Amino acid sequence: MLEWLGMHWFFTSLIINYLVALSAAFFLIRNNQNPRKTLSSLLFLVAFPFIGLGIYYFFGLEYRKSKIFKRKDLNSNALIEKWNKRLFPSDDQLEQYRDSFLQDRVKMVKLLSHNQKSPLTLQNDLEVIYNGENTFKAIFQDLKKATNHIHLEYFVFNDDKIGTEFIDHLVEATGRGVKVKLIYDSVGSDLSTAAQRRMTAAGIDHHAFMPVLLSRFTRKANYRDHRKICIVDGHIGYLGGVNVSDDYVNTPDRDPLEYWRDTHLRIEGHAVKSLQSQWLLNWFFVCDGEGHDSDDEIYDSYFPEIDEKENKAVQIAASGPDTDWANIMEAIFAGINSAEKRVRITTPYFIPNEAILIALKSASRSGIEVELMLPRIGDSWAARYASRSYFEELMESGIKIHWYCKGMLHAKTMVVDNNFATIGTCNMDYRSFGINFEINALIFDSDTAKNLNDKFDMDIKDCQLIDMKEWQNRSKMYKFKESFCRLWAPLL
Repeated sequence: MLEWLGMHWFFTSLIINYLVALSAAFFLIRNNQNPRKTLSSLLFLVAFPFIGLGIYYFFGLEYRKSKIFKRKDLNSNALIEKWNKRLFPSDDQLEQYRDSFLQDRVKMVKLLSHNQKSPLTLQNDLEVIYNGENTFKAIFQDLKKATNHIHLEYFVFNDDKIGTEFIDHLVEATGRGVKVKLIYDSVGSDLSTAAQRRMTAAGIDHHAFMPVLLSRFTRKANYRDHRKICIVDGHIGYLGGVNVSDDYVNTPDRDPLEYWRDTHLRIEGHAVKSLQSQWLLNWFFVCDGEGHDSDDEIYDSYFPEIDEKENKAVQIAASGPDTDWANIMEAIFAGINSAEKRVRITTPYFIPNEAILIALKSASRSGIEVELMLPRIGDSWAARYASRSYFEELMESGIKIHWYCKGMLHAKTMVVDNNFATIGTCNMDYRSFGINFEINALIFDSDTAKNLNDKFDMDIKDCQLIDMKEWQNRSKMYKFKESFCRLWAPLL
């Protein structure tokens, strides 16, 4: 028997593969996931021996979610409730703002409050910052003024030119007695041992989020920390699309084809408390129960009294595999459905789930002007073709699709009418909606909405409007690539 198995090693391996695949299929079906994602995973398990198991391991396996994140969710809920009772007003006060700045979006605020216990905050001053070079200039200015603490959380934190400059500012801050803490994603970041040792020697407390081996070969591993957060002294916060990497900085000597268009948000005010809360939850998680700050330090240092004269309304939406609901996706869905005149979206990756797809098409067919701005050439061929498989049905519903041709469009924004906007880290795809840790600011402010609308109009000058007739004439091979990659959509 053993001799026969040795002589027929490939056939033996195939049998073992399908026995393991059968076990994986059982757990996939039992988990009651999204049917499309389940069917996509089953397809690859059956059609692609060995490769299918690898894809399932990196994209479909849910054991970490069930064993790790459910525990994290329970701890997070308890902490958020405790902090919010002390820091924020109750939801009962929402109704009085209906006729002022929330208008008919009180339901949106309540939706998120119930899902993630994320309160509406007032007394905020906002600054929309475009592109990495301007974002880092603003962040570095605030780092120089830090007196108590600097809290950071980034998907990509590299020790290249801009990353080294960033670390320089952090080291200088610790020399002034400022406490610096950094969370960086193990898969997305490329921090050398020398850079890590330098930070440790300077007193910077840093942790990798869910470390993995051979990160260079697992660029799409599940459950990554895709957030970009910078908090200074508990009253200034940043979030958006800009990571710490030279890729995000447009220098004078840079190739014009490598231009990077991004959007970031600077917040000064009470919304930073919500941002701080979400950062603390992940900090406790990466520290694995060790090194927790005392309640007195948390309240006195991390949540200082704020007297901000501006009164812009902001709600912080956080989502990830540790939340019971897809909070950001639901907020985007509610925002689209609340539109009366126009919806404008910029995103580098557009692979919508059924809810968002139906919301966009229904809005357009009901007379709402819906516009999407996507990069002409992205950094993932599979995501690019999967995204384009949706174009025809979107355009048939009257949705305009602008291809950004100047370089890479990495901004993640949505503007509804002239009074609501969202800026953050969440892409319009399955991975951001349900797998990665993401964070967005929901902004109920006409000035910010106008700012983003004006920038959208400016960016259109660097775009190509896709023509429906020309698009329908693309080759059959092109269409096949789209359809094939769309099968992967829930896994990308």
